Amino acid sequence: MSPLTRPGRRKVLGAALLSAVLLFSLFTFTGLGQKALCLGGAALCDSRAITAPGTTAPPPSGPGTADGKPPAPKGCARPRDCGYPDDTTTGPRIATLTPQNTGNAAIRTDGTVIRGWDITGSLDIYANDVTVIDSRITSTNWWGINLRPGYSGLRVLHTTITAVPGKGPNNGGSDYAVSNMSTSSVEVGHCDISVFGDALSMGQGNLHDNYVHDISPYKNLDGEWQHTNAVISNGGGKGKLIIRHNTLLNPTPVEKGASAAIGLFADSAPVTHTVVDDNWLAGGAYTLYAGGKGSTGIEVTDNVFSPQYYPAGGKYGAVAYWNPDGEGNVWRGNRMADGTPVVPAQP
Repeated sequence: MSPLTRPGRRKVLGAALLSAVLLFSLFTFTGLGQKALCLGGAALCDSRAITAPGTTAPPPSGPGTADGKPPAPKGCARPRDCGYPDDTTTGPRIATLTPQNTGNAAIRTDGTVIRGWDITGSLDIYANDVTVIDSRITSTNWWGINLRPGYSGLRVLHTTITAVPGKGPNNGGSDYAVSNMSTSSVEVGHCDISVFGDALSMGQGNLHDNYVHDISPYKNLDGEWQHTNAVISNGGGKGKLIIRHNTLLNPTPVEKGASAAIGLFADSAPVTHTVVDDNWLAGGAYTLYAGGKGSTGIEVTDNVFSPQYYPAGGKYGAVAYWNPDGEGNVWRGNRMADGTPVVPAQP
């Protein structure tokens, strides 16, 4: 008789396998086999909130993760009326967060997942595939989260990122909620972001379903007003920048430094390969600075420009520096909140 057909042997093997599975489950789900990861000091040693490298974080969800969504209805008085993000659809989904006074913590372990923390401080990422999810960060540093050159895979999801006006560097301002200094893409989704002068700063990334609001103006140590943008790119991105289905508000007065809700500036190099699709935009000198003369591959489609701060969206208008002749540049379906089409001025 073959060993596979012997009933007694099968029972013994089955019992041993069941015992191994139960033991593995005990260690996995009770945390008995998990070690806390200390990333930036004693405050970063809570094994309940931070998981070991390789642990899979929940995937992003919501309309910003899929293309082909129909455009928002016309005639909206506020973002929520048209299905755009606000404080009810962004930020952590966990009711109780664990306080962590981290200071400026350096994250150096690949695959780190931070979940359920209420952080006072900031995160400086020197690692790959780091995820921050269902958390809150209150920063007095230059940034809330900063990805350093040479690293990749950063994801920031369902997190509130804010700062304390008057407490940050350079005379009290804080520059970036999320800064991408790398040449790789980062994902920022379903986040509630406020205070920071240039809230989302990157040349490549996937920014979706975020609510950026209440940017706080300040004068730097030279006595000049900090320029403010809800999203800013200085050009020269090595990949694609996707800005889709966000609410991006810049209430800063022009005389106190306002630039744009979305500022695509060719400060470092031409702006290329950028998608601005289905966003609710308001404020700034112009609501959208659209890349300028050398821009190519800029797709601006189905966005709503709101008169929340100025009748034309921005102080001087909805859009400036649109290049209609750039290869791959597309302007389509953009309108004011009442449905009036927005047409860029000809250069």
